[in-house]
Order: sequence, then C-alpha cells, then structure tokens
Amino acid sequence: MTFLTPALRPALAAALALIVGSAHAADPWPSKPIRFVVPFGPGGANDVVARAVAEYASKQLGQPIVIENKPGAGSVTGSDYVAKAAPDGYTFLAPAGGVITNPMIKPKMPYQEGDLLPVAMMAVSPSMIVVPADSPIKDLKGLIAASKAGAGLNFSTAGTGSTPHFVAEMLKLRGGAKLQVVPYKSGSEGMAAVIGKQVDATSEASPVVLPQVKGGKLRAVASTWNRRIAALPDLPTAQEQGFPDIVIGHWSGVFAPKGTPEAILDKMNHAVDAALKSSELRAKLIPQGIDPIGGTREEFRKFLAAEKARLAPVAKAAQMKED
Repeated sequence: MTFLTPALRPALAAALALIVGSAHAADPWPSKPIRFVVPFGPGGANDVVARAVAEYASKQLGQPIVIENKPGAGSVTGSDYVAKAAPDGYTFLAPAGGVITNPMIKPKMPYQEGDLLPVAMMAVSPSMIVVPADSPIKDLKGLIAASKAGAGLNFSTAGTGSTPHFVAEMLKLRGGAKLQVVPYKSGSEGMAAVIGKQVDATSEASPVVLPQVKGGKLRAVASTWNRRIAALPDLPTAQEQGFPDIVIGHWSGVFAPKGTPEAILDKMNHAVDAALKSSELRAKLIPQGIDPIGGTREEFRKFLAAEKARLAPVAKAAQMKED
C-alpha cells in the first residue's frame, strides 16, 4: 500500500476540493426545493394562483415549489425580501400589480425597480364591480347614474393603490361617477361591507366575489378585464357597456432577484408556461374566474410596460398617496 507523505497531503486535499466544488457547480438546477414568496396572506386571489401554478410547475422542474406568505406594507415587505435574496434560483416572488404600482404612490421604496426581474406571467383574475344583491342598480351605466343622482355612492377598496382603488378612480375619471372611496384592510373586508350594506359597491378579484355572486349575496354589474369571465359569461365587460378605458385585472406573475442566471430564468418561465397550458390546471383555475395566461419572458415585460403606462396617469390624476 502506498502512503502519502505529509508534503503531498495538502496538494491532494486541494485537488479533492476542486473536484467536489466543480461537481457541485455542475449540479443541474434545480437540485433542491424552490420558494415562491407571496407578499399577501393566504386565501386571496394571488395566493390561490401561486399555489396552483406552483403545484404544476414543480412537476416540470422535478423539485417541489413551496409557498411562503410574507404579507405587509401593501406587498412591499415580501417584495423587498425577495429583492434582497440570493440570486441562486431558489427564491422567487409571486406578486400582483402592487409590484409596479407601489412606486407610483410610495415616496420611499426599500428596493429599486431593477432589483426584481420579470420571469413569467401566471394569470389574471378579472375585477368584478358588485353591489348588494337587492340593489336597484343593474349595470354599470346604472351605477354611474345612481352615483350622480344624490350625494354619491360609497365604494369600498382594499386600500390606497389597490386594484379596487384603481377601479374606483377609473370610474370617477373616465366614467364620471361620483364616488366616496372607503378603504378597508383587505378586499374580503371591502366585499363584506357591500354584503352588509355599509357601502354601496366595490370591485374585487373574480375568485373572491364569484362565490358570493353565485350564492345570491352580491350582484355583478360589470367585469373590468378585456374579455368576459369564462365562469360568468353573461356578465358584460365595462368596455362592452360603453366605457373603453375602464380596464384592469388582478394579475399575478413570477419575479426573481437581480443577478439570477438567465438559464434559470428561462427554465422557470418554461415551467410556468407549460403548467398553465396543462388542461388539469386550467380546469382548476377557469371555474374560479381566473384566466390562465403564461407566455414568454418578453411578453411579460411588454405587459408590465403597458400596465405602467396605463396606470401611472390614473395614480397621478387621483393624487394617490401612501396611507
């Protein structure tokens, strides 16, 4: 048996370390579980979409995708966490529109816009404008007319800069509605206020309000996306009712920390897109009023640019400011 002299042992240790390090570096991504950080609490439209997509995308990647909820500060808390995470492909953000609208209304942000890279579009949950089930208001023109008839209508939102807030301001700016915006802590609370008749109307994501509409507790007067909701095909859009500029939805996507390798971004995009093309996943999402989207990274970037260009003038005209 040949023994190494003491002088050769450091050289062998260095060589072994190099071999092990090279093998580790060559490990295919992903080689361990991945996190999707949802910057909201469990149960909302964004959380529902993220969990459903994660389940099917994980099958494409061969590793589990774990959902981690980090709510707070209008989604800034979770977004900042991911923006400052290691760009190793194991931490992603699954946010909603606040990731682009928060900088419009918050004077100080803890991270820069370029610190989060768009990876994949997941889905859109169209907004639905709703009133109490026994309200005399039957459609969007009726809601606007009712708002002008007296002191105006009270319209609940999920807080400043939320999608319902943007809907309310679009109704005011582009529909001429006379509305008093009443902020609540969440969309669910704002919806409950309509059911309880503390306010006259609200707008919220289709998965949140659809069960209440079908259960006879709310009446939907319009959806605000660019096409009808498959789960409620008789509900016309605001565009179809004569308001072409009232368009917004509760979209959800996937972002990564700046510095994440391009190959990983592409692989995650392909996994999410393939998941959203799955007939099984579509069968889960569509009945909830959720529109699966998917697509390429470039298509997602173009969507975000268009949303910013469309919503920034609304935020400015409405003088939206951080609560």
